[in-house]
Amino acid sequence: MNLILFGPPAAGKGTQAKRLVADRGMVQLSTGDMLREAIASGSDLGRECQAIMSRGDLVSDAIVIALIEARLKEAEDAGGAIFDGFPRTVAQAEALDAMLAKLGKKIDRVVRLKVNDPALLERVAKRFAEQGRSDDNPDSFKVRLEAYNRNTAPLLPYYADKGLLTEVDGMGTVEAVAVAIDGALDGPVS
Repeated sequence: MNLILFGPPAAGKGTQAKRLVADRGMVQLSTGDMLREAIASGSDLGRECQAIMSRGDLVSDAIVIALIEARLKEAEDAGGAIFDGFPRTVAQAEALDAMLAKLGKKIDRVVRLKVNDPALLERVAKRFAEQGRSDDNPDSFKVRLEAYNRNTAPLLPYYADKGLLTEVDGMGTVEAVAVAIDGALDGPVS
């Protein structure tokens, strides 16, 4: 199964993806994790990504698509991928469809975590204070959230028109969201 967890930064996609990896044996392809790894490596690409993310801007489609493409076969060989933070634009969604088609695969389900933006800002401020993740700086997070809302809105009809979109309340407890996601994966698309 290939699954997209759709939702803004800090919506809980990473937490739920890690649970699905443990419970279902899928491979998580988190663009956020991949970008943080690139930054930690100190490579030219990492420094470029750091500068972009520090401003709160989104990394280019070309960079993100290349990161995903490099890991896609591994995920498919394991039985499927959980796309976390990707795609964020219609162009990325179309690129993902093309990459999967080359492997004879497709997206099976898109789960949108519906969240409250002010509550996300509180969540990020707390996570920044506790973990100090540079991409959780509350000021740059506001820019990222605005970019997410602006750039990813067209993905809702893109996946709804394909009959793949299910929405889940992402503001509940981790456990409640997990139960809702499992229901979305195991039941019909709603």
